[in-house]
Amino acid sequence: MTFSICVRERYETDDASHARFGVAVTTRRPSIGARCPFVSEHGAIATQSVTNPVLGRAGLRYAGEGLRLGDAVDALLNADSNAGERQVHGVGRADTYAFSGEECGDWYGHEVGENYTVAGNLLVGEAVLSAVAREYESHDRATSLSERLVHCLRAGHEAGGDKRTDRAVQSAAVRVRHTEDRPFPAFHDDLRVDATETPIQDLQRAHDRARDV
Repeated sequence: MTFSICVRERYETDDASHARFGVAVTTRRPSIGARCPFVSEHGAIATQSVTNPVLGRAGLRYAGEGLRLGDAVDALLNADSNAGERQVHGVGRADTYAFSGEECGDWYGHEVGENYTVAGNLLVGEAVLSAVAREYESHDRATSLSERLVHCLRAGHEAGGDKRTDRAVQSAAVRVRHTEDRPFPAFHDDLRVDATETPIQDLQRAHDRARDV
């Protein structure tokens, strides 16, 4: 199992318009934070199922060079001989994108909202993604995006999450970036838990401690 959410949020300061991009993911494998979630000031991408980190790194690089994020990822998938095993989704500055290859583990699928995408594979069913999306849509912006994304992972887990209950070692990660120039990014905007039986709880705990520094 992997399920994840990518988000774009626009906001205003006194003198300019900005955006923040975020991605959160959990899986019943170790170290998902090293291979799946990618974020920059140009967007957020999650690459999962049989992961191909190039889709995330290169997709954001091309988005930074002026391509729409979806066009960039489509081009990368067209050159990937194992595209059927990939699941990749994300948000750019002006578009959303989701792809689930036909060789992903059942149940798999994705949803695309106005400013977010969710996707997962090897899940108990579609209800997991619906719970993630519903949790994101239900929140106002009174708390940080990183905290709200962790809550989205918790909602997906509570809806059934991974169907492979025999795998104890799990991981989770959350990453957020802003287009606004921030010389000291918040510690809680880039966190990962690499090998634990309770990744979402541990990620929430790490977030709370980092937030209070």
